[in-house]
Amino acid sequence: MTTLQLRASDGNVLSAYLVKPQEPARGAIVVVQEVFGVTSHIRRVAEQYAAEGYLAIAPAMFDRLEKNVDLAYDASGLERGLSLMGRLDDAAVLADVNAAIDAVSHAGRVGAVGYCWGGKVAYLSACHTNVAAAVAYYGGGIAQALDHKPRAPVMFHFGEKDPYISATDVAAIRKSYPAGVYHLYPAGHGFNCTDRADFDAASAHLALERSVEFFRQHVG
Repeated sequence: MTTLQLRASDGNVLSAYLVKPQEPARGAIVVVQEVFGVTSHIRRVAEQYAAEGYLAIAPAMFDRLEKNVDLAYDASGLERGLSLMGRLDDAAVLADVNAAIDAVSHAGRVGAVGYCWGGKVAYLSACHTNVAAAVAYYGGGIAQALDHKPRAPVMFHFGEKDPYISATDVAAIRKSYPAGVYHLYPAGHGFNCTDRADFDAASAHLALERSVEFFRQHVG
């Protein structure tokens, strides 16, 4: 586990949490944060993927605006995180994702997995970067970004009790991108995060199993 400094194509310098697998890497995974920053949860996700044999990297997507953002999973943290997110455009975000991809591409094919806002970023990465596959967990905003079409396979995880992503949104994504792999869980938003009230252990475990199998198929 180490912290890298990355440089995006537009000159932005950002930090990234890097975790190496114990064995030679079978590929790499870019872990894209929620609006709360590179929290302990996001770092644990990177560690999970390293344990599965991938070189895992979690870029600090808010470094472009403010360094070391790590917000609490509460109302004030959400408000501040959404404010930061709203100040970033897709081109800047994807430049930072590409910097992370470049940093780990020596390990082989690269996949992306993202949570909440990061789910949308993972989806856009499948549309506009050279990732081999992407997994979007409860990706808020994907339904509003369907004019972007994936060039790489995408798996989606949604909670059936998610107050932010409606069944109508999920249906719209399915209709726009029928080639996607879709999974629904009896859970709310953020069900994968142990630090959130909506954490659902059974759903999180199953979603991780499915995600790892998906990356085994498409990344290595």
